Amino acid sequence: MYPSSKQSELIRFSRVGAGSTVIDVYPGDGDWTRLFSDIVGPEGRVYSFVPAEVAHFKNDPLGRIQALAKEPGRENVEAASADLVALPGVTGSADVLWLHLFYHDLHTELMRARGATAVDFNRAVFDRLKPGGSYVIVDHAAAAGTGTSDAQSLHRIDPSSVRAEVEASGFVLDAESSSMLANTYDSHSAKVFDPSVKGETDRFAYRFVKPKG
Repeated sequence: MYPSSKQSELIRFSRVGAGSTVIDVYPGDGDWTRLFSDIVGPEGRVYSFVPAEVAHFKNDPLGRIQALAKEPGRENVEAASADLVALPGVTGSADVLWLHLFYHDLHTELMRARGATAVDFNRAVFDRLKPGGSYVIVDHAAAAGTGTSDAQSLHRIDPSSVRAEVEASGFVLDAESSSMLANTYDSHSAKVFDPSVKGETDRFAYRFVKPKG
């Protein structure tokens, strides 16, 4: 997780608040699911969505989230799982969809194995969000001009490619930050798991909105 100051910035950026319904996609250890659960409170809802494409992993990502949902005080959390593009069938409509360090994976062989594409996933997100809802993406930055070419090898993606793909699905860019999580010492040439940058990659954040009209 991030230092508390950065964490607070990201929460404000996400616009998650009391009573919100949030979809947390590929929640990992569930840190963000727990935070959102605390924020939305008893009147809110958090769908912690584990893509079926990764549910078979040895660390049992779905089992971990199912256990999280049974923790005391987590009655507002629902563990969900399906193929990525089937997300609309297993979650309710939402105010916010949160995608943390995962968008680049839409361009990897693992996520495409069941037929998912970034285009299809973005359409699924558009379908699930309420009018005026926010689609928040935080990811590892690739070098400008590289597009999606480093997604498989380095687990990075060019921010401009993300913006173009999401806007093509009907979303409107509402806010962006290249400084909140920036690391100017990251050359963008190392894999994100490399010890030289692990946990400290140069990252970007976008908040897109589904038009109300």
